[in-house]
Amino acid sequence: MNAPIRSASHDFDFFAGKWRVQHRRLKSRLAACDDWIEFEGSCETRLLLGGLGNLDDNVLELPSGAYRAVTLRSFDPKTRQWAIWWLDGRRPHALDQPMLGGWENGVGLFYCDDVLEGRPIRVRFLWRHPTHETCRWEQAFSADGGETWETNWEMDFTRAD
Repeated sequence: MNAPIRSASHDFDFFAGKWRVQHRRLKSRLAACDDWIEFEGSCETRLLLGGLGNLDDNVLELPSGAYRAVTLRSFDPKTRQWAIWWLDGRRPHALDQPMLGGWENGVGLFYCDDVLEGRPIRVRFLWRHPTHETCRWEQAFSADGGETWETNWEMDFTRAD
């Protein structure tokens, strides 16, 4: 288990607004795959709950067809932790497991336990280089409880507004 990071309610304020997104995603996850799919997308983020939350609306332009998804984030001032949920338009009644974590020294780290194709995995979100104009998000999976990680999705954001 990863130690909790104690964060602040304005950690995601940089992300408010419209973004162009360059995606890079592994074709297969935790399968010794090194074949990546690259595609574009867009994202628009709004702050909510007086700064204790935010919501982003995503368009993902996969080569096989576009879809929409939403990310909801909320901050708990008591625990100083963020929770992150993903709602995929292709499965509109299924929220993913919430990621928990926060920001430290300009890096956001968030974790949860999940299941991939029937086997338990650990999931990590990593936010890097947040500025007003650019930022980067990465997702990684671990099949060994966090000993090793496979990065399987990278998103580079560039301000569009």
